[in-house]
Amino acid sequence: MGTTKLLKFAYLKTGFIAGLFAAFFVTSVQAQDAIADRKAMMQAVGASMKASGAMAKGQKPFDAGTAELAMRAMNAVALGIDSKFPADSKTGGKTTSAPKIWEDMGGFKAALAKFAADTGAGIEAAKGGEASWKAAFGKVAQNCKSCHQSYRVKKN
Repeated sequence: MGTTKLLKFAYLKTGFIAGLFAAFFVTSVQAQDAIADRKAMMQAVGASMKASGAMAKGQKPFDAGTAELAMRAMNAVALGIDSKFPADSKTGGKTTSAPKIWEDMGGFKAALAKFAADTGAGIEAAKGGEASWKAAFGKVAQNCKSCHQSYRVKKN
């Protein structure tokens, strides 16, 4: 092999290795972005649940606008979070997502669909007053509890 052919081979090899590294880096960044995105989305659900819980417990007066907004925020998360669980985001980023999500993706998506349906009903219930909203909120809260029991790593 001549010098020119060796140089071409070296450039090809270097380019191939650089391409693999870039693909790995992009995949790693995308996985970290998915974890960060789903954490931010779940924090929005947590804030909505906190505001709603205070009204449901009578710690804050019922406000139909706040109740509806909280349900809308949770509904938006329910409708968009399933794309934030790609296979390469099972670990890293201090995720508390349980491996069961990827082992039972169908069940997880069904739980998200139920959450979306119940928060959607909660949006309408908030417009109907405190009693109808409280009934809807109870169903939404049960969704959170059920999903966390099945699809979240247990906290010590």
